[in-house]
Amino acid sequence: MNYRKIYKEIKRSKKIVIARHVGADPDALASQIGLRDTIKNTFPKKEVFAVGCPASRFRYLGNLDKFDEDYDALLIVVDTPDAKRVDGVDPKKFKRSIKIDHHPFVEKICTYEWIDDTASSASQMILECIYHTRLQMTKEVAEKLFLGIVADTNRFLFSYTSSKTFSLVSKLLKNYQIDMSTLYDHLYLRPLKEIKFQAYITLHLTITEHGLAYLKLTDEVLKQYEVDAATAGNMINNFNYIEEAVAWAIFSEDVKNANIRGSIRSRGPIINDVAARFQGGGHIYASGVRLENFEKVDELIDALEERCKEFKQKEN
Repeated sequence: MNYRKIYKEIKRSKKIVIARHVGADPDALASQIGLRDTIKNTFPKKEVFAVGCPASRFRYLGNLDKFDEDYDALLIVVDTPDAKRVDGVDPKKFKRSIKIDHHPFVEKICTYEWIDDTASSASQMILECIYHTRLQMTKEVAEKLFLGIVADTNRFLFSYTSSKTFSLVSKLLKNYQIDMSTLYDHLYLRPLKEIKFQAYITLHLTITEHGLAYLKLTDEVLKQYEVDAATAGNMINNFNYIEEAVAWAIFSEDVKNANIRGSIRSRGPIINDVAARFQGGGHIYASGVRLENFEKVDELIDALEERCKEFKQKEN
């Protein structure tokens, strides 16, 4: 899949639907909404829909659209490796579809697929595509894509931040005079209740013999701090630098969706294949999962502990 092919498919389509993964994060939304707005800016007469469940926490990235279920439209799926995680639509119902994703390959779900697991983010891939085609970007789109890249690289701290990432972001900053300080406020300002909740997580985190740090959060605890399961999961990157931990995970009860949301990170052990055994997945050092109950959580914790043990044995 190349940039020209993506642009050609977009140009020839009267109606376009853009989807991303369930449990949207800033990169998923920024790449989805940024691409939608870029297409609308380039081709004002096209109907373009960004679909899926809204995430009120990230509403600063823009609004989503209602889809009228016209499967003759072109579907573009961003930031999603497999069909079961696509939010809002079924990729199999569309005659033509494109996947743009930076996760390791899981399965083919679209007619055309552009997968680059060396890219820092889906937002980086959208930015790259814009710069290599006649798609026209605005400052608002530039700001969204910048936020998506910053969020998925944790301010360029993660190992998959590359020279290409910096080159693209440098061009973005030069061309659009982005006010980084204001944008960072969107990502990092937190209400006091979340800071108190972070303190609770820190105090109750369990660290195992082989360096797995984890915490199980019940609905009762979430209600006590007036936060939801998504908020808890988004705090996972706050615990990147615990010396005693080589991997860490937060499991939050999501009563509304009748599951347990798990966010997993690592500083060495490969975790995405472990998550995949529990119907989850993601990057080798950053993955997510949704589990039926806390019994399944305990099974996953045991599997992650075993992976941490194997990692430490290889180190020694």
